[in-house]
Amino acid sequence: MSRYFQQMRSAPLQEDYPLADRFLQRFSTMSVESLRALQEQRFALIMKRCWNIPFYQRRWQKVGLEPGDIKGLDDIEKIPPFTKRDLLESVETYPPFGDFHGMDDMKDKSRVILQTTSGTTGTPQPILWDATDREIQNILLARAYIMQGMTDDDVVHSVYGFGMVNGGHYIREAVLHHTAALLLPAGTGVETSSVRQVQLMKQFGATMLVGFGDYLFHLARVAREQGLIPGQDIPLRMICGHINHATRQELEDLWGGAKVFDWYGVGDTGLLAAEGPDRDGLYVMEDAQYVEVIDPTTSKQLAVGEKGCVCVTSLFKSTIYPIVRFNVQDLSTLHPRDPNGHNIFRKMAGFQGRHDDMVKLRGVNVFPSSIGAFFDQYFGQESQFVCIVTRQNDRDSMEVLVETSDEQRNHEHVQKALTEQLGVSVLVSFVPPGATAEHTGLMERQKPRRLIDRRG
Repeated sequence: MSRYFQQMRSAPLQEDYPLADRFLQRFSTMSVESLRALQEQRFALIMKRCWNIPFYQRRWQKVGLEPGDIKGLDDIEKIPPFTKRDLLESVETYPPFGDFHGMDDMKDKSRVILQTTSGTTGTPQPILWDATDREIQNILLARAYIMQGMTDDDVVHSVYGFGMVNGGHYIREAVLHHTAALLLPAGTGVETSSVRQVQLMKQFGATMLVGFGDYLFHLARVAREQGLIPGQDIPLRMICGHINHATRQELEDLWGGAKVFDWYGVGDTGLLAAEGPDRDGLYVMEDAQYVEVIDPTTSKQLAVGEKGCVCVTSLFKSTIYPIVRFNVQDLSTLHPRDPNGHNIFRKMAGFQGRHDDMVKLRGVNVFPSSIGAFFDQYFGQESQFVCIVTRQNDRDSMEVLVETSDEQRNHEHVQKALTEQLGVSVLVSFVPPGATAEHTGLMERQKPRRLIDRRG
Protein backbone atom coordinates (compact mmCIF):
# COMPACT_ATOMS: atom_id res chain seq x y z
CA MET A 1 0.00 0.00 0.00
CA SER A 2 1.18 3.56 -0.66
CA ARG A 3 2.29 5.79 2.17
CA TYR A 4 -0.97 7.73 1.84
CA PHE A 5 -3.14 4.78 2.84
CA GLN A 6 -0.69 3.59 5.48
CA GLN A 7 -0.79 7.03 7.05
CA MET A 8 -4.51 7.60 6.67
CA ARG A 9 -5.57 5.07 9.33
CA SER A 10 -9.22 5.49 8.36
CA ALA A 11 -10.74 3.65 11.35
CA PRO A 12 -9.13 5.87 14.03
CA LEU A 13 -9.98 8.96 11.97
CA GLN A 14 -13.67 8.13 11.91
CA GLU A 15 -13.48 7.40 15.64
CA ASP A 16 -12.04 10.86 16.31
CA TYR A 17 -14.25 12.59 13.70
CA PRO A 18 -17.43 10.49 13.55
CA LEU A 19 -19.93 10.30 10.70
CA ALA A 20 -23.68 9.75 10.36
CA ASP A 21 -25.42 8.27 13.41
CA ARG A 22 -22.22 8.19 15.48
CA PHE A 23 -21.77 11.91 14.79
CA LEU A 24 -25.24 12.70 16.14
CA GLN A 25 -24.87 10.34 19.09
CA ARG A 26 -21.67 12.05 20.20
CA PHE A 27 -22.53 15.68 19.62
CA SER A 28 -26.21 15.71 20.50
CA THR A 29 -25.39 14.53 24.02
CA MET A 30 -21.97 16.12 24.69
CA SER A 31 -21.87 19.01 27.18
CA VAL A 32 -20.49 22.43 26.26
CA GLU A 33 -17.74 21.88 28.82
CA SER A 34 -16.71 18.57 27.25
CA LEU A 35 -16.64 20.12 23.79
CA ARG A 36 -14.43 22.93 25.07
CA ALA A 37 -12.05 20.42 26.66
CA LEU A 38 -11.78 18.58 23.33
CA GLN A 39 -11.06 21.85 21.52
CA GLU A 40 -8.39 22.80 24.07
CA GLN A 41 -6.69 19.43 23.71
CA ARG A 42 -6.52 19.74 19.93
CA PHE A 43 -5.54 23.42 20.04
CA ALA A 44 -2.55 22.61 22.26
CA LEU A 45 -1.24 20.15 19.64
CA ILE A 46 -1.67 22.73 16.88
CA MET A 47 0.20 25.39 18.86
CA LYS A 48 3.07 23.02 19.59
CA ARG A 49 3.38 22.28 15.89
CA CYS A 50 3.19 25.94 14.83
CA TRP A 51 6.24 26.87 16.90
CA ASN A 52 8.22 24.65 14.50
CA ILE A 53 6.93 26.47 11.40
CA PRO A 54 9.05 29.48 10.24
CA PHE A 55 5.99 31.47 9.10
CA TYR A 56 4.52 31.44 12.60
CA GLN A 57 7.85 31.81 14.40
CA ARG A 58 8.70 35.11 12.73
CA ARG A 59 5.16 36.52 12.90
CA TRP A 60 4.65 35.65 16.56
CA GLN A 61 8.08 36.65 17.76
CA LYS A 62 7.62 39.98 16.00
CA VAL A 63 4.79 40.81 18.43
CA GLY A 64 6.69 39.46 21.43
CA LEU A 65 5.08 36.03 21.77
CA GLU A 66 7.14 33.12 23.06
CA PRO A 67 6.31 29.40 23.44
CA GLY A 68 4.13 28.98 26.50
CA ASP A 69 2.54 32.44 26.30
CA ILE A 70 -0.67 30.99 24.85
CA LYS A 71 -2.18 28.80 27.57
CA GLY A 72 -5.35 27.96 25.69
CA LEU A 73 -8.19 29.30 23.58
CA ASP A 74 -8.87 32.08 26.08
CA ASP A 75 -5.54 33.59 24.97
CA ILE A 76 -6.13 33.25 21.24
CA GLU A 77 -6.69 36.99 20.69
CA LYS A 78 -3.04 37.57 21.59
CA ILE A 79 -2.10 35.84 18.33
CA PRO A 80 -2.05 38.13 15.27
CA PRO A 81 -4.31 36.86 12.46
CA PHE A 82 -2.89 36.33 8.99
CA THR A 83 -4.56 36.74 5.59
CA LYS A 84 -4.20 35.41 2.07
CA ARG A 85 -1.87 38.32 1.35
CA ASP A 86 0.55 37.11 4.05
CA LEU A 87 0.56 33.63 2.50
CA LEU A 88 1.26 35.00 -0.97
CA GLU A 89 4.08 37.17 0.39
CA SER A 90 5.52 34.05 1.97
CA VAL A 91 5.40 32.26 -1.40
CA GLU A 92 7.04 35.21 -3.13
CA THR A 93 9.84 35.40 -0.55
CA TYR A 94 10.36 31.64 -0.21
CA PRO A 95 9.34 30.13 -3.57
CA PRO A 96 7.76 27.92 -4.65
CA PHE A 97 5.86 26.80 -1.53
CA GLY A 98 6.44 29.61 0.97
CA ASP A 99 7.48 28.94 4.57
CA PHE A 100 4.04 28.34 6.12
CA HIS A 101 4.37 24.57 5.72
CA GLY A 102 6.17 21.87 7.68
CA MET A 103 7.30 19.69 4.79
CA ASP A 104 11.00 19.96 5.61
CA ASP A 105 10.82 18.03 8.87
CA MET A 106 8.02 15.67 7.73
CA LYS A 107 9.55 14.25 4.53
CA ASP A 108 9.97 10.75 5.92
CA LYS A 109 6.64 10.71 7.77
CA SER A 110 4.01 12.28 5.55
CA ARG A 111 2.61 11.85 2.06
CA VAL A 112 2.22 15.43 0.80
CA ILE A 113 -0.83 16.47 -1.25
CA LEU A 114 -0.64 19.71 -3.23
CA GLN A 115 -3.45 21.80 -4.72
CA THR A 116 -3.72 25.56 -5.21
CA THR A 117 -6.34 28.25 -4.80
CA SER A 118 -8.23 29.44 -7.87
CA GLY A 119 -6.55 32.84 -7.82
CA THR A 120 -9.91 34.66 -7.65
CA THR A 121 -8.29 37.44 -5.57
CA GLY A 122 -4.76 37.17 -6.98
CA THR A 123 -1.95 34.72 -7.70
CA PRO A 124 -2.82 31.05 -7.00
CA GLN A 125 -1.45 29.96 -3.62
CA PRO A 126 -0.20 26.45 -2.75
CA ILE A 127 -2.41 24.48 -0.35
CA LEU A 128 -0.85 21.46 1.34
CA TRP A 129 -2.03 18.45 3.35
CA ASP A 130 -0.73 15.17 4.60
CA ALA A 131 -2.94 12.09 4.33
CA THR A 132 -4.44 12.41 7.81
CA ASP A 133 -5.40 16.06 7.45
CA ARG A 134 -6.74 15.43 3.98
CA GLU A 135 -9.02 12.61 5.06
CA ILE A 136 -10.36 14.52 8.06
CA GLN A 137 -11.25 17.33 5.66
CA ASN A 138 -13.05 14.78 3.47
CA ILE A 139 -14.87 13.35 6.50
CA LEU A 140 -16.18 16.80 7.49
CA LEU A 141 -17.75 17.28 4.06
CA ALA A 142 -19.22 13.78 4.03
CA ARG A 143 -20.57 14.49 7.52
CA ALA A 144 -22.35 17.59 6.20
CA TYR A 145 -23.83 15.81 3.20
CA ILE A 146 -25.14 12.96 5.36
CA MET A 147 -26.49 15.39 7.97
CA GLN A 148 -28.37 17.20 5.21
CA GLY A 149 -29.93 13.98 3.93
CA MET A 150 -27.62 12.11 1.55
CA THR A 151 -28.33 8.38 1.50
CA ASP A 152 -26.57 5.31 0.10
CA ASP A 153 -29.05 5.30 -2.79
CA ASP A 154 -28.31 8.83 -4.01
CA VAL A 155 -26.79 9.63 -7.40
CA VAL A 156 -24.68 12.74 -6.81
CA HIS A 157 -23.96 15.06 -9.75
CA SER A 158 -21.00 17.33 -8.94
CA VAL A 159 -20.14 20.47 -10.93
CA TYR A 160 -17.05 21.38 -8.92
CA GLY A 161 -14.00 21.83 -11.16
CA PHE A 162 -10.81 19.82 -11.27
CA GLY A 163 -7.32 20.94 -12.27
CA MET A 164 -5.13 22.49 -9.58
CA VAL A 165 -8.04 23.85 -7.52
CA ASN A 166 -9.24 21.61 -4.73
CA GLY A 167 -12.98 21.64 -5.42
CA GLY A 168 -13.70 18.65 -7.63
CA HIS A 169 -11.01 16.46 -6.06
CA TYR A 170 -12.24 17.22 -2.54
CA ILE A 171 -15.88 16.44 -3.32
CA ARG A 172 -14.90 13.27 -5.19
CA GLU A 173 -12.80 11.97 -2.28
CA ALA A 174 -15.42 12.81 0.33
CA VAL A 175 -18.24 11.03 -1.51
CA LEU A 176 -16.20 8.00 -2.63
CA HIS A 177 -14.19 7.46 0.56
CA HIS A 178 -16.85 8.16 3.18
CA THR A 179 -20.31 7.51 1.68
CA ALA A 180 -21.92 4.80 -0.46
CA ALA A 181 -23.59 7.22 -2.91
CA LEU A 182 -22.90 7.02 -6.66
CA LEU A 183 -20.90 10.01 -7.94
CA LEU A 184 -21.12 11.73 -11.34
CA PRO A 185 -17.97 13.96 -11.33
CA ALA A 186 -18.99 16.17 -14.28
CA GLY A 187 -16.87 19.18 -13.31
CA THR A 188 -17.40 22.68 -14.72
CA GLY A 189 -19.14 23.68 -17.92
CA VAL A 190 -15.77 23.75 -19.67
CA GLU A 191 -14.93 20.20 -18.60
CA THR A 192 -18.41 18.88 -19.48
CA SER A 193 -20.73 21.13 -21.49
CA SER A 194 -23.90 22.26 -19.76
CA VAL A 195 -26.09 20.45 -22.31
CA ARG A 196 -24.14 17.24 -21.74
CA GLN A 197 -24.40 17.70 -17.96
CA VAL A 198 -28.19 17.79 -17.91
CA GLN A 199 -28.27 14.82 -20.30
CA LEU A 200 -26.07 12.87 -17.89
CA MET A 201 -28.32 13.83 -14.99
CA LYS A 202 -31.30 12.42 -16.89
CA GLN A 203 -29.47 9.30 -18.09
CA PHE A 204 -28.22 8.25 -14.67
CA GLY A 205 -31.11 9.59 -12.61
CA ALA A 206 -29.32 12.25 -10.55
CA THR A 207 -31.02 12.74 -7.19
CA MET A 208 -28.53 15.16 -5.65
CA LEU A 209 -26.72 18.16 -7.17
CA VAL A 210 -23.66 19.80 -5.59
CA GLY A 211 -21.83 22.97 -6.63
CA PHE A 212 -21.79 26.78 -6.58
CA GLY A 213 -25.18 28.49 -6.81
CA ASP A 214 -24.47 30.57 -9.92
CA TYR A 215 -23.87 27.54 -12.12
CA LEU A 216 -26.71 25.56 -10.55
CA PHE A 217 -29.15 28.26 -11.72
CA HIS A 218 -27.60 28.13 -15.18
CA LEU A 219 -27.93 24.33 -15.38
CA ALA A 220 -31.61 24.47 -14.41
CA ARG A 221 -32.30 26.85 -17.30
CA VAL A 222 -30.29 24.71 -19.70
CA ALA A 223 -32.31 21.64 -18.66
CA ARG A 224 -35.56 23.42 -19.47
CA GLU A 225 -34.15 24.65 -22.80
CA GLN A 226 -33.45 21.00 -23.63
CA GLY A 227 -37.04 20.08 -22.85
CA LEU A 228 -36.15 18.33 -19.58
CA ILE A 229 -38.47 18.89 -16.63
CA PRO A 230 -36.70 18.84 -13.24
CA GLY A 231 -38.57 16.59 -10.86
CA GLN A 232 -39.79 14.41 -13.74
CA ASP A 233 -37.04 13.82 -16.29
CA ILE A 234 -34.37 14.55 -13.67
CA PRO A 235 -35.44 13.14 -10.26
CA LEU A 236 -33.46 15.65 -8.22
CA ARG A 237 -34.53 15.77 -4.56
CA MET A 238 -31.77 17.82 -2.91
CA ILE A 239 -29.11 20.42 -3.74
CA CYS A 240 -26.06 21.07 -1.57
CA GLY A 241 -23.85 23.99 -2.43
CA HIS A 242 -23.00 27.60 -1.81
CA ILE A 243 -26.09 29.71 -2.30
CA ASN A 244 -27.56 33.15 -1.90
CA HIS A 245 -30.24 32.59 0.71
CA ALA A 246 -32.40 35.35 -0.77
CA THR A 247 -32.80 33.25 -3.93
CA ARG A 248 -33.06 29.80 -2.32
CA GLN A 249 -36.75 29.50 -3.17
CA GLU A 250 -36.13 30.39 -6.82
CA LEU A 251 -33.46 27.69 -7.11
CA GLU A 252 -35.79 25.14 -5.53
CA ASP A 253 -38.58 26.11 -7.93
CA LEU A 254 -36.29 25.88 -10.97
CA TRP A 255 -35.25 22.35 -9.94
CA GLY A 256 -38.78 21.10 -9.43
CA GLY A 257 -38.94 21.45 -5.65
CA ALA A 258 -35.55 19.93 -4.78
CA LYS A 259 -34.59 20.96 -1.26
CA VAL A 260 -31.59 23.33 -1.10
CA PHE A 261 -28.94 23.17 1.63
CA ASP A 262 -26.04 25.55 2.18
CA TRP A 263 -22.53 24.88 3.43
CA TYR A 264 -19.50 27.09 3.86
CA GLY A 265 -15.75 26.58 3.73
CA VAL A 266 -12.55 27.82 2.12
CA GLY A 267 -9.78 26.03 0.26
CA ASP A 268 -7.19 26.18 3.03
CA THR A 269 -9.44 24.82 5.76
CA GLY A 270 -12.07 22.74 4.02
CA LEU A 271 -15.62 22.81 5.32
CA LEU A 272 -16.28 25.08 8.30
CA ALA A 273 -20.05 24.90 8.70
CA ALA A 274 -23.15 23.38 7.12
CA GLU A 275 -26.90 23.56 7.42
CA GLY A 276 -28.71 20.71 9.11
CA PRO A 277 -32.26 19.47 8.50
CA ASP A 278 -33.68 22.60 10.16
CA ARG A 279 -31.94 24.91 7.61
CA ASP A 280 -31.78 27.65 10.24
CA GLY A 281 -28.14 28.68 10.24
CA LEU A 282 -25.03 26.62 9.55
CA TYR A 283 -23.60 24.33 12.23
CA VAL A 284 -19.90 25.07 12.79
CA MET A 285 -17.91 21.82 12.94
CA GLU A 286 -16.54 22.80 16.32
CA ASP A 287 -14.65 19.59 16.99
CA ALA A 288 -12.47 20.41 13.96
CA GLN A 289 -12.73 24.18 13.40
CA TYR A 290 -12.55 27.01 15.93
CA VAL A 291 -14.33 29.95 14.29
CA GLU A 292 -14.22 33.57 15.43
CA VAL A 293 -15.84 36.63 13.87
CA ILE A 294 -13.44 39.54 14.23
CA ASP A 295 -13.32 43.26 13.60
CA PRO A 296 -11.49 43.78 10.27
CA THR A 297 -9.52 46.71 11.71
CA THR A 298 -8.68 45.69 15.29
CA SER A 299 -8.83 41.88 14.88
CA LYS A 300 -10.79 41.72 18.15
CA GLN A 301 -13.57 39.18 18.53
CA LEU A 302 -17.01 40.63 17.89
CA ALA A 303 -20.09 39.90 19.96
CA VAL A 304 -22.54 37.22 18.87
CA GLY A 305 -24.75 38.62 16.12
CA GLU A 306 -22.27 41.23 14.90
CA LYS A 307 -21.04 40.95 11.32
CA GLY A 308 -17.29 40.78 10.76
CA CYS A 309 -14.49 38.76 9.18
CA VAL A 310 -14.43 34.99 9.61
CA CYS A 311 -11.23 33.95 11.38
CA VAL A 312 -10.54 30.23 11.66
CA THR A 313 -8.18 27.95 13.56
CA SER A 314 -8.23 24.40 12.18
CA LEU A 315 -8.03 22.03 15.13
CA PHE A 316 -7.15 19.00 12.97
CA LYS A 317 -4.30 20.34 10.80
CA SER A 318 -1.31 19.48 12.97
CA THR A 319 1.26 18.36 10.39
CA ILE A 320 2.07 19.93 7.00
CA TYR A 321 0.07 23.17 7.02
CA PRO A 322 -1.29 24.11 10.45
CA ILE A 323 -3.72 27.03 10.51
CA VAL A 324 -4.07 29.38 13.50
CA ARG A 325 -6.17 32.55 13.20
CA PHE A 326 -6.54 32.70 9.45
CA ASN A 327 -8.64 35.76 8.59
CA VAL A 328 -10.29 34.54 5.38
CA GLN A 329 -11.91 38.00 4.92
CA ASP A 330 -15.33 36.54 4.26
CA LEU A 331 -18.04 38.33 6.22
CA SER A 332 -20.44 36.47 8.50
CA THR A 333 -22.04 36.43 11.95
CA LEU A 334 -22.07 33.85 14.75
CA HIS A 335 -25.36 32.82 16.33
CA PRO A 336 -25.99 32.05 19.99
CA ARG A 337 -25.73 28.38 20.88
CA ASP A 338 -29.16 26.76 20.40
CA PRO A 339 -30.08 24.25 23.12
CA ASN A 340 -32.79 22.83 20.85
CA GLY A 341 -30.56 22.45 17.79
CA HIS A 342 -29.67 19.35 15.77
CA ASN A 343 -26.48 19.02 17.83
CA ILE A 344 -24.45 20.96 20.38
CA PHE A 345 -22.44 22.91 17.80
CA ARG A 346 -23.10 26.62 17.55
CA LYS A 347 -24.30 28.11 14.26
CA MET A 348 -23.14 30.85 11.92
CA ALA A 349 -24.90 32.74 9.15
CA GLY A 350 -22.66 31.48 6.36
CA PHE A 351 -21.22 33.68 3.62
CA GLN A 352 -22.42 37.30 3.81
CA GLY A 353 -19.95 38.98 1.44
CA ARG A 354 -16.26 39.80 1.23
CA HIS A 355 -14.19 42.37 3.07
CA ASP A 356 -11.42 42.44 0.47
CA ASP A 357 -13.44 42.55 -2.75
CA MET A 358 -13.91 46.22 -2.01
CA VAL A 359 -12.97 48.84 -4.56
CA LYS A 360 -12.67 52.51 -3.60
CA LEU A 361 -14.59 54.56 -6.16
CA ARG A 362 -14.14 58.32 -5.84
CA GLY A 363 -13.73 58.01 -2.09
CA VAL A 364 -16.59 55.54 -1.54
CA ASN A 365 -16.04 51.87 -0.60
CA VAL A 366 -17.99 49.69 -3.06
CA PHE A 367 -18.44 45.94 -2.61
CA PRO A 368 -19.43 43.87 -5.67
CA SER A 369 -21.18 41.45 -3.29
CA SER A 370 -23.60 44.24 -2.29
CA ILE A 371 -24.24 45.01 -5.97
CA GLY A 372 -25.11 41.34 -6.50
CA ALA A 373 -27.53 41.47 -3.57
CA PHE A 374 -29.15 44.59 -5.05
CA PHE A 375 -29.75 42.92 -8.42
CA ASP A 376 -31.05 39.73 -6.82
CA GLN A 377 -33.59 41.74 -4.88
CA TYR A 378 -34.45 44.11 -7.72
CA PHE A 379 -34.92 41.47 -10.40
CA GLY A 380 -36.33 38.91 -7.97
CA GLN A 381 -33.92 36.22 -9.13
CA GLU A 382 -30.25 35.21 -9.12
CA SER A 383 -28.44 37.72 -11.35
CA GLN A 384 -25.30 37.36 -13.43
CA PHE A 385 -23.21 40.52 -13.37
CA VAL A 386 -19.67 41.87 -13.44
CA CYS A 387 -18.17 45.19 -12.32
CA ILE A 388 -15.50 46.75 -14.56
CA VAL A 389 -13.44 49.62 -13.10
CA THR A 390 -11.47 51.97 -15.36
CA ARG A 391 -9.68 55.32 -15.04
CA GLN A 392 -9.85 58.14 -17.57
CA ASN A 393 -8.53 61.66 -17.09
CA ASP A 394 -7.69 60.90 -13.45
CA ARG A 395 -11.28 59.87 -12.73
CA ASP A 396 -12.32 56.37 -11.67
CA SER A 397 -15.47 54.91 -13.20
CA MET A 398 -17.36 51.65 -12.78
CA GLU A 399 -19.54 49.99 -15.38
CA VAL A 400 -21.77 47.19 -14.14
CA LEU A 401 -22.85 44.69 -16.78
CA VAL A 402 -25.96 42.78 -15.71
CA GLU A 403 -27.75 40.10 -17.70
CA THR A 404 -31.46 40.44 -18.40
CA SER A 405 -33.86 39.03 -20.97
CA ASP A 406 -36.50 41.65 -20.15
CA GLU A 407 -36.13 44.36 -22.78
CA GLN A 408 -38.89 46.38 -21.14
CA ARG A 409 -36.93 46.81 -17.91
CA ASN A 410 -36.54 50.50 -16.95
CA HIS A 411 -32.79 50.95 -17.30
CA GLU A 412 -32.64 54.49 -15.92
CA HIS A 413 -34.60 53.49 -12.84
CA VAL A 414 -32.25 50.58 -12.10
CA GLN A 415 -29.15 52.75 -12.51
CA LYS A 416 -30.58 55.49 -10.27
CA ALA A 417 -31.61 53.01 -7.56
CA LEU A 418 -28.17 51.34 -7.53
CA THR A 419 -26.38 54.69 -7.44
CA GLU A 420 -28.51 55.77 -4.49
CA GLN A 421 -27.73 52.55 -2.62
CA LEU A 422 -23.98 52.73 -3.23
CA GLY A 423 -23.65 56.47 -2.61
CA VAL A 424 -21.62 56.95 -5.80
CA SER A 425 -22.65 57.02 -9.44
CA VAL A 426 -22.04 53.93 -11.58
CA LEU A 427 -22.99 53.03 -15.12
CA VAL A 428 -25.36 50.08 -15.48
CA SER A 429 -25.49 48.30 -18.83
CA PHE A 430 -28.04 45.61 -19.63
CA VAL A 431 -26.64 42.70 -21.64
CA PRO A 432 -28.32 39.51 -22.93
CA PRO A 433 -28.17 36.24 -20.97
CA GLY A 434 -24.73 34.67 -21.13
CA ALA A 435 -22.92 37.87 -22.13
CA THR A 436 -21.03 38.30 -18.84
CA ALA A 437 -19.57 34.77 -18.87
CA GLU A 438 -16.46 35.84 -20.79
CA HIS A 439 -15.65 38.24 -17.95
CA THR A 440 -16.78 36.22 -14.94
CA GLY A 441 -15.49 32.84 -16.10
CA LEU A 442 -18.77 31.30 -14.91
CA MET A 443 -18.30 28.17 -17.01
CA GLU A 444 -14.81 27.30 -15.82
CA ARG A 445 -14.19 28.92 -12.42
CA GLN A 446 -15.25 27.65 -9.00
CA LYS A 447 -16.24 31.21 -8.04
CA PRO A 448 -17.26 33.64 -10.79
CA ARG A 449 -15.13 36.80 -11.04
CA ARG A 450 -17.29 39.80 -10.11
CA LEU A 451 -14.71 42.61 -10.18
CA ILE A 452 -12.32 43.50 -12.99
CA ASP A 453 -10.01 46.42 -12.22
CA ARG A 454 -8.48 47.86 -15.40
CA ARG A 455 -6.93 50.96 -13.83
CA GLY A 456 -3.42 49.48 -14.16
